[in-house]
Amino acid sequence: MQKNLTIGRALELLVSDSGANISPIESSSDESDLVAPERDPDCSDSDYQILPEESSDDDDSNVEEDYGCTRRRKCHALPSTSPTPEPRSSLSSGRMSAQPPEDAPLPKAKRKQSLSTKIQKSMSTKRPNTVSEVGHDVRWHNREEQDTRPEPLLFLPARTPGPTLSTTTSWRPLSLFQLFFSASVVHTIIDNTNSNAAKRQQAGKKYTWKPLTVKDFYIFLTIILFSGLVSVHHRSDYWKKDWPYNFHFPRELMSRDRFEAILWSLHLSSPQEDEENEGKRNTPQYDSLFKLKPLYSEIVNACKAHFQPYKNICVDERLVASKTHVHARESMKNKLTKLGYKLFVLADCSTGYTWNFFICRESNMDTSGHTSVMDLLPAPLLGSGYSLYVDHFCTSPALFAELFARGIGCCGAMRKNINGFPQTEDNDLPRKAARGDLRWIRKDKLLFVKWMDMHEVSMCSTFHKAFSGQTVERKVKEDGAWAIKHIPVPDAVVDYNQNMGGVGVSDALIRYYSVRQKTMKWYKTFFYHFIDIAVVNSFLLYKELFKLRGDPYKLLTHKGFREQLCKEMLALAKSSEPTPRSPLRDTCMPVYYGEDATASRRYCKRCHDAGNKRVKTPIHCRKCLVPLCLTSRKNCFAEWHDGQVQR
Repeated sequence: MQKNLTIGRALELLVSDSGANISPIESSSDESDLVAPERDPDCSDSDYQILPEESSDDDDSNVEEDYGCTRRRKCHALPSTSPTPEPRSSLSSGRMSAQPPEDAPLPKAKRKQSLSTKIQKSMSTKRPNTVSEVGHDVRWHNREEQDTRPEPLLFLPARTPGPTLSTTTSWRPLSLFQLFFSASVVHTIIDNTNSNAAKRQQAGKKYTWKPLTVKDFYIFLTIILFSGLVSVHHRSDYWKKDWPYNFHFPRELMSRDRFEAILWSLHLSSPQEDEENEGKRNTPQYDSLFKLKPLYSEIVNACKAHFQPYKNICVDERLVASKTHVHARESMKNKLTKLGYKLFVLADCSTGYTWNFFICRESNMDTSGHTSVMDLLPAPLLGSGYSLYVDHFCTSPALFAELFARGIGCCGAMRKNINGFPQTEDNDLPRKAARGDLRWIRKDKLLFVKWMDMHEVSMCSTFHKAFSGQTVERKVKEDGAWAIKHIPVPDAVVDYNQNMGGVGVSDALIRYYSVRQKTMKWYKTFFYHFIDIAVVNSFLLYKELFKLRGDPYKLLTHKGFREQLCKEMLALAKSSEPTPRSPLRDTCMPVYYGEDATASRRYCKRCHDAGNKRVKTPIHCRKCLVPLCLTSRKNCFAEWHDGQVQR
């Protein structure tokens, strides 16, 4: 009973005491000052002590009850005008002590004062991520707690989703391919290749070269596409006559030396403009990708012009395999292609169509994912209401908030240490959480989710609900045996796994029949990759147009599409061969074969029929196209025609 009264009295003192009876203790040594610094009003040590009050019979302020103390301190007497209390005897030694022992516990009132000071100090300390600071509940919620589904964004694309081509036109593989490799681009490449070959010959390079024509260029492209369908160990094996390399194509249409000469002289940009660009090196005007133009710009513009993505789109990285030692090369261990040139690609999730891309050059190797995603999303051409899926390199709360303000929803994996991700540990996932356990926090339009699979997965989304009861199958080992178990999964994880593979679909189609070949020139590596993009996008357009038209004939496979493209390209090459300008053939007239009469000679037809098979002549009949002698001693031309008239 007395103990309860004592505690109640102490609490009343804490509430009503104004602190007038508290005065600082004068330390008697420097050691005491180090243990309890002076002028620290929040200190709970014995630098402050309650002064004694007037005693009363029913007041228990003089009742001394010892409490355990965590520190050993010397208690110093306070100078006061009030009478000194009578010292109490020591029960252990039987002697009188004017001062309490060195390890004496603090008095009750003094300990209550220290406790009050600590409580006030803890309440006044600013805590991060509080409700007053962010205006939201930052506590992690479990899956039993319901989340509100955000309102869906209104899907307003700039054009009708799908191919922007006419469905009434019969689109062949070659006509679709020429949407990306237009006639103007082909002629530009031919002119630049001829200029580069002339420049090499002027520099003293000795090799056989004749001007590149449209026919030769399309045969050259067909051989490159053929190399993706039929693989050999060495490129020269395509021209071997021995079994098993006795291919009729390409040996019958182009020699190996001619192909190697075209490949060696191939140049996409103008050599003269290349020299001007090289003079700007180490200046802001220098363009490190100039050797890819104009093909690079034409391919990107064609990809965006001939297709409008459906609602779900994704952004991911792509590596073009290369082992050349250049600064723009990157290594990514989580990709099938570990080493090469890095591209950022925006693709349609349902078809895998490459809609936009750009090459990561040396000047923007350290470009953040925020900038990369914004560069791939031209609002006038794309529209609003799209659902964008990105990987952890491109995700950030700032990016998601900015895109949501532009009318584009975002979902993607996110690192937990990124700026803006909730760092609170209140109701967080335990270190050894069960498989399928999840936590979520919603801050404005951003939903942050943690989910435990084989390892912890962190997600962020602006258009998903935290959990709606979906499950996923996983193999779980129970009682020493593996069993298939349905575990809960957040909605964001399900949609991310279904839609994030858009770039992966395009990469897989490219890898199946890739035309990439070994080369020492970095821009030729991209030339091969541009061909792959053009062929794959042409095939995807062909499939979409087939669905829209409902054609009765059988849909071509990817392999069949490439085979048909090679056939049509060879037919175009043969039709594009220029016909020689022949004179009028109304009458029979003797003409020379060429300007050099000694170099262009044929066996005389009349002499050959007469048994003399070694006589050559530079003259032939322009109408009959028959070589005949015409000299001062011999006139086979007249005799042969007279014989034809008699017959």
